[in-house]
Amino acid sequence: MNYMDKYKEWRNNPYFDKETKEELLNLEGNEKEIEDRFYKDLEFGTAGLRGVIAAGTNRINIYTVRRATFGLANYIIKNTTEEEKSRGVVIAHDNRHMSREFCIEAANTLAACGIKAYIFDSLRTTPELSFAVRNLNTIAGIVITASHNPPEYNGYKVYWEDGAQVMPHIANAITEEINSIHDYSTIPTLTEENKNLVVTLDEKADTEFIEAVKKQVIRKELIEKVGKEFKIVFTPLCGTGNKPIRRALSEVGFENIIVVKEEENPDPNFAGIEYPNPEEQKALSRGIELAKRNGADLVIATDPDCDRVGVAVKTTTGDYALLTGNQIGGLLTDYIIEGLKEKSELKENSTLIKTIVTSEFGADIAKANNVEVLNVLTGFKFIGEKIKSFEENNNEKTYLFGYEESYGYLVGTHARDKDGVVASVLISEMAAYYYSKGMSLYEGLMSLYEKYGFFKEKTISITLKGIEGLAKIKDIISYFRENEVSSMGDFKVVDMKDYSKGIDNLPKADVLKFFLKDGSWVAIRPSGTEPKLKFYIAVKGINENEATDKIDNINKYIDATVNSLIIENKEATSKLYC
Repeated sequence: MNYMDKYKEWRNNPYFDKETKEELLNLEGNEKEIEDRFYKDLEFGTAGLRGVIAAGTNRINIYTVRRATFGLANYIIKNTTEEEKSRGVVIAHDNRHMSREFCIEAANTLAACGIKAYIFDSLRTTPELSFAVRNLNTIAGIVITASHNPPEYNGYKVYWEDGAQVMPHIANAITEEINSIHDYSTIPTLTEENKNLVVTLDEKADTEFIEAVKKQVIRKELIEKVGKEFKIVFTPLCGTGNKPIRRALSEVGFENIIVVKEEENPDPNFAGIEYPNPEEQKALSRGIELAKRNGADLVIATDPDCDRVGVAVKTTTGDYALLTGNQIGGLLTDYIIEGLKEKSELKENSTLIKTIVTSEFGADIAKANNVEVLNVLTGFKFIGEKIKSFEENNNEKTYLFGYEESYGYLVGTHARDKDGVVASVLISEMAAYYYSKGMSLYEGLMSLYEKYGFFKEKTISITLKGIEGLAKIKDIISYFRENEVSSMGDFKVVDMKDYSKGIDNLPKADVLKFFLKDGSWVAIRPSGTEPKLKFYIAVKGINENEATDKIDNINKYIDATVNSLIIENKEATSKLYC
C-alpha cells in the first residue's frame, strides 16, 4: 500500500480507536503531513523506536508500540528456550507524554503472548532498568523514553539478558519480526487467563539498585569529611533522576543538596525547556542561577531517563562553565585511577573503554598510567558487550571505566548502560576531593591540561527532516566517502577510516574518520535515533588559544563544504547548530 492507502486504512479499520480516527480526519487535505506519517513504518533502529507521538505508521503511538512488542515477543518465542522465555521481560518508563500508557501496552502485549512482564509502579531510570534485567534474570528489558528529545517525542529501547541494549544482530532479527506484521488486528490482546503475567515490582528493586551504586564510592572517608559543607545544585530536568540521585547522594554522605524546584518533579513538558539536554547551556540555566545565589560548588543535571549527566563548575572568575562529556570523562578517568592507586587496588589488567568519536583526553591519561584503552563503536551497548566479554574470558581484562563523549558514563558493572545515578555520585565525590584540596573541579581540569595537553572538541549536528532530508544525509556522507579529501582547512588528511567496511575488529558502521597531520581528527556519522548528520572535531594544542584556532579552522571547512552540498535543498534543513 502507498501512504494514502495506509492513511485510509487507519481511518476506516474498526481496530483503530475513535480518537485516532478523529486525529487523522483533521489531516484531510494536508497531503504532505499524511505522506510523512504514512510513507514508511517507524524504524526499529539499533535498539528500538523513537519518534513524534501521533497517529500514523511513522509515528509512535499505542499501535506502533504494540507492533514492536509483538515483534519482540515473536523473536523471544522463536529464539530462546522455554526456561529463558519464562524469565520474562522487565519494563521501565520515563515522565514523557504517553510513557505510562506505552509501558502498559507493552506489558499487556507480552502477557498476551504468554511472556511474563515486570513493571514498576511509576517512572524509573534507564540505568535501573539495565540493572533490573540482570538482577531479576529476565531474558530482555524495555525502556519507554526518548532521552533528551523535545516534549513531543517518545521512544522504545530494547535490552537483552546481559543488561545492555540489544546488539545489531538481535536488533536486525527483531526488525524482521516487526516488519512481518502487516495487519495490526492480528496482534494478541490481554485476556483474563494471562493478565496475571503482568507483575508490579516493589521498592526492594530500588534499594538493590541504590546499594549497587553506593559500592562504587572510592573515598568514603573524604565524603564524611566534607559532605556536610560541600554544596551541590541538582536538577533532574523534570525527569526520572530526582529520587534515586538525591537518595544515593544522601546515603553516601552528601547533605547539602539544593534542588531546582521548577525542575524537581516529573513534567512531560519539561517546565518549558525546549530540549531537556544536559549538554546545553539553556537546560542548565536555572540550575546555574540557583548555584550563583547559593554559592554552590557544583551543578549536576540529568536527562529525563537519567542515563546522561551534564555538569557546570565554578571557574576562577566566579562564573560557572559547562564541562563537555570529554572533559568529564577525562577527569573521571584520572580520579578513578589515582583513587585506586592510593588504595593499591588498581589492577594490572585494568582497561578503559571509550567510543571512536570520544577524544583522546581520557585515553592519554589511562595510557600514562599503564591502563589499556579499547575503542568501540558509538553506542553504549558496545561498552556493555566488552564488559560481558571480559567476564566470559575469566576476567583477562578488568573493566575500569567506560564513557562516551555524549555525556554517558559507567563506573562499576552493576549496569550495562550509561548510568546517570552512579556518575552523579562519582562526579560529586571527585569535585569534593578537589574541594578538600582548596581547588574547584575547573581548576582540577586545568591542572590535567597542563600535564597532558589542551584537548578541545566540537560536535556539529545537521538536522534534515523528512524524505528529502534523509536523502540529503546520505548524499553528504557519500560525498566524503567517495571523494578524496586531501585536507580539511589548513590541515592535511593523512588517513581515513571507513568503518562501514568492518575494520579494527569492529562491526560494520556508517562512520568515517579522517586523521589529520597535526594529530587532530574529524568523524562523520548519521544519528541512529534522529534525522541528523553529526561531525565530530577533536584537536589537541599546547594551550587553549591554539586548540580553539584549530577547531575554528576545521569548522569553517566543514560549514562551507556541507552548505555547498545542501544549498539545493535548504527547505529540508531545519537547523544547523553546534
